[in-house]
Amino acid sequence: MTKTDTQWTELTRRWQELADLSGINSLLGWDQSTYLPQAASAGRSRQTALISTIAHQKATDPEYGKLLDTAGKRDDLTPEQARMLGLARKNYDQATRLPTAFVAEWTEHGGNSYSAWTEARPANDFRRMVPILEKTLDYSLQGAGYYPEFATPMDYFIDQSDEGMTQAQVDDVFRQLREALVPLVEQVAQAERPRVDFLERHYPKELQLKFGEGIIRDYGYDFTRGRQDLTHHPFMTRLGGHDVRITTRVKENDPIDALYSTLHESGHALYEQGVAEEYLGTPLGHGVSAGVHESSSRLWENLVGRSRAFWAAYFGDMRDVFPEQLKDVTEEEMHRASNVVARSLIRTDADELTYNLHVITRYELERDLLSGKLAVRDLADAWHAAYEQNLGLRAPSDVDGVLQDVHWFFGQIGGAFHGYTLGNVLNAQFYAAAERANPGLEGDIARKDFSRLRVWLTENVYCHGSRYTPNELLERATGQGLSVEPYLNYLRTKYSDLYGLK
Repeated sequence: MTKTDTQWTELTRRWQELADLSGINSLLGWDQSTYLPQAASAGRSRQTALISTIAHQKATDPEYGKLLDTAGKRDDLTPEQARMLGLARKNYDQATRLPTAFVAEWTEHGGNSYSAWTEARPANDFRRMVPILEKTLDYSLQGAGYYPEFATPMDYFIDQSDEGMTQAQVDDVFRQLREALVPLVEQVAQAERPRVDFLERHYPKELQLKFGEGIIRDYGYDFTRGRQDLTHHPFMTRLGGHDVRITTRVKENDPIDALYSTLHESGHALYEQGVAEEYLGTPLGHGVSAGVHESSSRLWENLVGRSRAFWAAYFGDMRDVFPEQLKDVTEEEMHRASNVVARSLIRTDADELTYNLHVITRYELERDLLSGKLAVRDLADAWHAAYEQNLGLRAPSDVDGVLQDVHWFFGQIGGAFHGYTLGNVLNAQFYAAAERANPGLEGDIARKDFSRLRVWLTENVYCHGSRYTPNELLERATGQGLSVEPYLNYLRTKYSDLYGLK
């Protein structure tokens, strides 16, 4: 198939149109989370619903389906074109296989479930949510049932966000992580806690923002193709091929929160800004999966941004910006404070080391719900038991227990959490491969030179967009399949050094 082929021209036109509609909806969502006047929310909901309806109509157009069928039978496709068509066909099937009435019912239930959760959580009333969650589980199982090619419901939900990965693969990785992390966290918990009092001093918002933006400029985030704004819940969003924006939040008595929010979201953005130009506006024109995306954000946030080399590079700058707040603080104290470990009940506040245990707990609970091993009525008790096993803690109520996260209360159980920890595992594999190809990256970081790391990631991960499945991309970039060992080696080395473990 040549690029001048009328069939291919029509396909690329449709793909660009779908990408543009998605970008418009993302723009509306970005504005809603940043600048939208309070009284405008109802009108914004109508606007987003209208754009979503138009996009769905175009994504499920029977003529589009016929075009995909015809193009897929051709024998002159390049590998990239074959992958584009494969992804487009998959997206079309997902948009059309579920009955419209079922999708409408499921969506309506999700809205009702969320509304009920907003009342049940502050009231610590999980019993109110039991029949609603039972219905959510039923809808989730029905939805997965429309895809009998998957061996388990969880396989279907994992594939939705991390194509080609399976429950068996994730189960094995998470088992190995839990076996290693539980005793490591116990060792760290017995060690002396780093000093953190200076983080509670007053750090003006505008100075925090300026400091963080300077670092991500050094990282390579392109402000001519993006910007940073404030929101309550930080995120990265792609509004177009050359418009990748990030948001952050600022606590004036905690400079670490804004800094690492900015570094995290810039990692997502570097991925999107690094996708090859020729893939933009096609099914390949974005990051391939939740796990690979999270690997980029956590690599720049944690492996780079919480490293000793990072603070060697930037602590002096930070003290210049905040001379009074940091006048009695050393570089080593800041490094240790940015890596403090404390077992806690709240996933979103968890440190780098314990965070995975929060994710593993949630993944295993939703897996057991989907398999029928766990009944919804027993979920709260199972949550408490899992936290005692994995983190040695028990929540005083369900507010900080099973009612804590909103994910299951949006109407779906399955695939909500695993990508967070997959990203941690993958980022260690990518960084180790980058270090093998470019010895001395730590020295680069200490000199504020991120070019070799960024170029390696761009050439081996970012530029490919969705050209390969996550497993294929990992194998091409690192020469390995999914493995926990690089990540565990990183954690053991880092925290043994920080906490003086033997």
